[in-house]
Amino acid sequence: MAYPFQLGFQDATSPIMEELLHFHDHTLMIVFLISSLVLYVITLMLTTKLTHTSTMDAQEVETIWTVLPAIILIMIALPSLRILYMMDEINNPSLTVKTMGHQWYWSYEYTDYENLNFDSYMIPTSDLKPGELRLLEVDNRMVIPMEMTVRVLVSSEDVLHSWAVPSLGLKTDAIPGRLNQTTLMSTRPGLFYGQCSEICGSNHSFMPIVLELVPLENFEKWSTSML
Repeated sequence: MAYPFQLGFQDATSPIMEELLHFHDHTLMIVFLISSLVLYVITLMLTTKLTHTSTMDAQEVETIWTVLPAIILIMIALPSLRILYMMDEINNPSLTVKTMGHQWYWSYEYTDYENLNFDSYMIPTSDLKPGELRLLEVDNRMVIPMEMTVRVLVSSEDVLHSWAVPSLGLKTDAIPGRLNQTTLMSTRPGLFYGQCSEICGSNHSFMPIVLELVPLENFEKWSTSML
């Protein structure tokens, strides 16, 4: 999860988030090189009195500053399209969880099980135990197995919400009357925190999301105890 004064992204937990981080670094390096080149040219123009009278009429220069931006855009667009298709791809999910947004809590339904559903409310500050995080802890966590493809169906019963978990690279809008879907897979166990990312009313900031990723054996024990 995030820590105070953090400037970068949270540590990646899913393959998709790792790809997003690599793409971010790739694009940022291109922006840095372009900015450095422009700053160098501006500095050169302001500090030297030498001029080349035929520069503005040179066909070679015009060709370069037309073709070069096109090549740079292709270098950015191709990795971006690849990641977009990867994010939309869902291959034989092992588990499906339906997530419903309410004012102001989340409810989860494990559709592969007959009666496995529950509501998830934020724990008030006065009820927190030592070590728990203010405004981020919930009474019922969403428990899912790690290293398995999980499909999450997201919708809402009242207003617009957004189900977002940064470390997994997830952000899916919860829209009344519409069922959106996303997929997740964690490469390691742990607790991962998120929040509603759509202004949904007065208690918008009190809709935390907590995912508990556990080995398959632990998930089976948990699901059996919940039934």
